[in-house]
Amino acid sequence: MYFILKYENYYYMIVKMREIRRDKMRHLMSPLDFSVEELDKLLDLANDIEKHPDKYAHACDGKKLATCFYEPSTRTRLSFEAAMLNLGGSVLGFASADSSSAAKGESISDTIRVISCYADICAMRHPKEGAALVASQKSRIPVINAGDGGHQHPTQTLTDMLTIRSLKGRLGNMTIGLCGDLKFGRTVHSLINALIRYPNVEFVLISPKELRVPEYIREDVLVANNIPFTEVERLEDAIPDLDILYMTRVQKERFFNEEDYIRMKDFYILDKEKMALAKDDMLVLHPLPRVNEISVEVDDDPRAVYFKQVQYGVYVRMALILTLLGIEVQ
Repeated sequence: MYFILKYENYYYMIVKMREIRRDKMRHLMSPLDFSVEELDKLLDLANDIEKHPDKYAHACDGKKLATCFYEPSTRTRLSFEAAMLNLGGSVLGFASADSSSAAKGESISDTIRVISCYADICAMRHPKEGAALVASQKSRIPVINAGDGGHQHPTQTLTDMLTIRSLKGRLGNMTIGLCGDLKFGRTVHSLINALIRYPNVEFVLISPKELRVPEYIREDVLVANNIPFTEVERLEDAIPDLDILYMTRVQKERFFNEEDYIRMKDFYILDKEKMALAKDDMLVLHPLPRVNEISVEVDDDPRAVYFKQVQYGVYVRMALILTLLGIEVQ
């Protein structure tokens, strides 16, 4: 009887500790989940990781990252895995819905409850908007939204912000051109939401009419916050005034009609001729993968930083993992 009481008390203590931990636990669903001050601190940490990688090589010894990817990914999934391995942790997970119990009909809520028993933190990508949020509401571990449909991609935004700040020295006082698929481009939506909080940022939205930025971004984010922006169709008309050109691909997987995709996919192609119109210090970013929208002849231009951007993505995901796990390295 005494043993049972002690066991029950111990179990009660564990449950209460988990409840306390859950109250303090943080997830990342959107860049807006962090304040500007918290974002600056995160980016500072990422820069320190870049300069002193050995200092962080064992920060996550014994910790496990679960990568739950319900749709294909190269950079995001491998970047998360590299980040955790660089920190001394380990990785488990799946790379497609077909290789998980989702193929048998298991819900997101049940999956994350199971994953919470195996791992310390989870990165989730899903084709449905809001899937990661649903998971976070049932999870006992921090959940990172690694992309949910055409909605948000916050860790790509952190990557973009680190790239811009590291190479430009600032996140405010600039004109940013967003070019391509602005309707379904979750990286674009996340980046706009994050950068409107910095001073004197102006956006130039470059897209065909069919792929214009969604109304909720235009009205509820840009207009509602008095953020200056213009919408144009011709890249040549916009590029001379830009400090940052953020290219995106037209996403075949977001189209229901293949004819529409074929008609749109080569609408914009950045080449040497267009780059000649740009400022000498303009930077070209791209979340990748690239299809045809940036000619390979641009790759050797020093203003093309999309492969550097990939490396910054590892540093910022390392910083994010440490932050969400509450690990501080002295």
